[in-house]
Amino acid sequence: MSGHSKWSTIKHKKGAADAKRGKLFTKLIKEITVAARMGGGDINANPRLRTAIAAAKAENMPKDNMERAIKKGTGELEGVSYEETIYEGYGPGGAAVLVESLTDNKNRAVADIRHIFAKRGGNLGENGCVAWMFDKKGYINIEKAVTDEETLMEVALDAGAEDVREDGDCFEIITAPEDFEAVKAAIENAEIPYLEAEVTMLPQTTATLQGKEAEQMILMMEALDDCDDVQKVYTNADIPDDMVG
Repeated sequence: MSGHSKWSTIKHKKGAADAKRGKLFTKLIKEITVAARMGGGDINANPRLRTAIAAAKAENMPKDNMERAIKKGTGELEGVSYEETIYEGYGPGGAAVLVESLTDNKNRAVADIRHIFAKRGGNLGENGCVAWMFDKKGYINIEKAVTDEETLMEVALDAGAEDVREDGDCFEIITAPEDFEAVKAAIENAEIPYLEAEVTMLPQTTATLQGKEAEQMILMMEALDDCDDVQKVYTNADIPDDMVG
């Protein structure tokens, strides 16, 4: 796995997201609830909520579920109060790992996350130990088979994208977070289908893992993804394609 080495791409290839749809819905509902609590229930005035709703729609979440989550966030319905925390640490081979947590029990969350790191040959670090290695960016992944580079560059760059680059059999579009929605809309209006589209944390450099370390890293990331208190996981680990499929 080359280029951005995002964990979501590994999950996409492994089909893990489909296999754990119930858990995915729970995470999406938590994000909608927190977004509504922090910025209100109007998606037109709340970019974070707009992004959360778009992610939920992409997974075919029923409209009722989304509306209930918004009302819990705005206080119209009773709901759980979640606390946001970012944990940082190192995985096998010294790869950097960022963990975004939304939890109603911070003590449980940090204990579970620390245990997962330790069990798979990593260790939880102090705040700031790896965050500087990542940049918050809009990211869109498109198969080369569905468009040509010239067309894609014209559409994406005209809409405000920072970069269009190649990664194996795909094109990657990189945007500033505030330009992501405009670029995504331009891609959709041009009827170019995409594999992924999200605001994410992209590593500035990657750490190549092989053999046992790569296996351990995949197991660690899967365990973190499985943790109920974890929303998203990012790493700069570069894992060979033949270990992902």
